[in-house]
Amino acid sequence: MQEFANPHTLRNEILSLIVECGLDEDCYNEMLDYTIELFETQGLGSDYYGYHNINHELEVTYVSLLAANVNLVSNQFSIDDLKYLYVSALFHDFDPQKSVDKPHEEAVLRFISLDRKLRQLLDEAGLDLEIIKVLILRTTYPWSGELKKNAERQITQCFKNSNLTKDNVEYQEHILYLGWYLSVVDRVSGYTLGNFSKAMEMAKMNAHALAWRPSLIVRSSVAYFEELLNRETEMCKIILKSLPKQMRKNFFDTVLSFMNLRQQEITVQANYAYENLKLVPTIEKMHIRTNPEFIKTLRSIFEELPRPLQFSRDSFEESVKNPEVTLNTLRLNDCKGEIVGFAKGGPLETYHLRPEIKDENYGFNNTLFLEPLALKMGYWGLQGGSEMRHLFIMQAHAQKYKFLTSFALRDVIRARVDKEKAEFVTLFDPERWDYYRIKI
Repeated sequence: MQEFANPHTLRNEILSLIVECGLDEDCYNEMLDYTIELFETQGLGSDYYGYHNINHELEVTYVSLLAANVNLVSNQFSIDDLKYLYVSALFHDFDPQKSVDKPHEEAVLRFISLDRKLRQLLDEAGLDLEIIKVLILRTTYPWSGELKKNAERQITQCFKNSNLTKDNVEYQEHILYLGWYLSVVDRVSGYTLGNFSKAMEMAKMNAHALAWRPSLIVRSSVAYFEELLNRETEMCKIILKSLPKQMRKNFFDTVLSFMNLRQQEITVQANYAYENLKLVPTIEKMHIRTNPEFIKTLRSIFEELPRPLQFSRDSFEESVKNPEVTLNTLRLNDCKGEIVGFAKGGPLETYHLRPEIKDENYGFNNTLFLEPLALKMGYWGLQGGSEMRHLFIMQAHAQKYKFLTSFALRDVIRARVDKEKAEFVTLFDPERWDYYRIKI
């Protein structure tokens, strides 16, 4: 079992698989390369730090074909079923104008309906666009409430529009079954193709793109898997049974690892609530900051941050040792206890921030930039981050800085507008992780 790390590897695996499945016409190869090109040119390639990037699209395509091919052999699916699943999986999340990471199915349908190149390829494959729309609509998540009702209304219309389905209730039910299959593959595929570190990275990408607070990552992941295994039991069993043993193991190892992490989080929160555990923000002396073990500890916590929040990654050790860099840590129980977090930053001029940011104070040496706070998993949501940040502001004040800038979630900054006279400098979508300033 190979773990796939990039679109190139996934593309080659999919190309091998479509031949094995009997989809050997050129149009299917062209669809694959066209999809990759579209995602890359629209900024949704591997560099896009959101869950719904090209890697996700290709993972869903690969796993849907891999499991469906087993079901083809057992006569559960037909060759036409595989064709529809392949195309629907390839394009199910293509929403280049997204304002949030989660794709809008209606925007996806609008694209596949209007794109001339894709329509030409579908005609060459002899596929019905209305059936592809149904499969994509069925991937709507969550499949409940108004989202489900709206999708079902559109599905009914698609069935009426298709000559293959309008007078064939039995075929409609089969297409809905395929849609259910695709919707569950959509939710399990990434977790079958790698180990827990890959799954955690996916969870961080999802949290960052959806503007979740870090304290929600593990809790929401556990809820996600419990809902999947409890509400989609039948389809989960069918799909996982159709996958190689290592892929099944990857999935269940990930589920168990998230549950173990959640148990650890609850233990930490209980100890904090019972006052068996204190969080102590601490200014570290320079002789501590040059200690290799100290740097190694901070680096391990730093690595838990989502990639876009890892500032000074390539010069991390040097930055910790640099006396011009402002730093404090969060320790357990006293100023010599275990380190569970840190706050770090330096003069604004020493950072290369996103090009969209035009900070009017750049070059005046009056602004201290606070990098995103770093805490060990399990310690978010206990006010430790706020205490480190407040201590960092006091350090900035002592160093005669006039302003502090940083990044934070949009709703967090809004809450600071009245409290600290925070002001937005540059807003970023879809992640809603914005650049702001406060006057010290």
